[in-house]
Amino acid sequence: MPIQSDEDALAPYDAVLLLSFGGPEAPEEVMPFLRRVTAGRDIPEERLEEVATHYHHFGGRSPINDQNRALLAALETEIAGRGSAVPVLWGNRNSDPFVTDTLRAARAEGLLRLCVVVTSAYSSYSGCRQYREDLAAATDELGIAAADLVIDKIRPYALHPGFVAVNTEHLVETVEAIPDLDPATTRLLFVTHSVPNAMDDTSGPGDGDGNLYVEQHLRTGRLVAQGLAERTGTSLEHELVFCSRSGSPRTPWLEPDVNDRIEELAAEGVRTVVVAPIGFVSDHMEVVNDLDREAKETADRVDVRFARVPTAGTHPLFVEALVDLVHERAAEARDELVVPAQADGGDVRPSICAGGCCPNLRAAKPALCGRD
Repeated sequence: MPIQSDEDALAPYDAVLLLSFGGPEAPEEVMPFLRRVTAGRDIPEERLEEVATHYHHFGGRSPINDQNRALLAALETEIAGRGSAVPVLWGNRNSDPFVTDTLRAARAEGLLRLCVVVTSAYSSYSGCRQYREDLAAATDELGIAAADLVIDKIRPYALHPGFVAVNTEHLVETVEAIPDLDPATTRLLFVTHSVPNAMDDTSGPGDGDGNLYVEQHLRTGRLVAQGLAERTGTSLEHELVFCSRSGSPRTPWLEPDVNDRIEELAAEGVRTVVVAPIGFVSDHMEVVNDLDREAKETADRVDVRFARVPTAGTHPLFVEALVDLVHERAAEARDELVVPAQADGGDVRPSICAGGCCPNLRAAKPALCGRD
């Protein structure tokens, strides 16, 4: 349910900034994009060329930018529908429109206080702090031109009721469309982007026990699976698996890989896998290539029926949830009492990150929207 608002509900913000990963939009942009993404990580050129083939399967164009354009339009409509004239801006980490250029243009237009919506729902270095580092780097590049900018960020939202609801809705629709489904020979695979074990081990507040990245996925998946059972009477055995591993083979990353697990399940007698990419908010490259193409090919090869659940995308429940989070952050900025919406009774991550939260394990860098 959208938060009721009036013209001042988003005060003190002048604009909302949709901040995303970015992606190439033409074949000639693929390698420069990959070099920006992996800068400082000593990834061999031949490995980048291998990854580039994923994009060339789709004409050298990532779907992520078009999806962000659609999400931006949906956010504008939802915000305006609640009586606010606050504009929605868009910036990327790794491709045009770069966040530095977006911030420069915002300041030139007199938009000085921004609320940032990141297209990543979970807590981790790559899902949260790295975006905060990018914001710090952008303001540093702008120098004195950024002196009067104030930038806040909404909190991680994997456990927000709206995000859980839309993933549940999509799972229900997918399962109900599968003919002759036998729960006994069906496995529900919740999928997210693999990260190095060390990144998961240090995800969360600096004085915590880490592993918040995996914990949040397990909590979200559990709620979504419960929602399926409650709405359809179908209970499916479920687990968390990973995709899109990259980097040195000597570095441990989160497992099992979705393809390996499908092969194992086939050997165990599973005949249908329902793949729900709850770790992603839209159908970008890790979904359309790593799941729709590669995981589907694996399932076909081992004679397992494959069904893939849509991501949140621009579903009204998701758009409403994001705008609710912006309203929540605006109320915090006005020093009003806020009771954060949460789909379970567990930990709610703050909008201002604690010191040492989800640290950069390669190099210490300044980050905005936190206490470090």
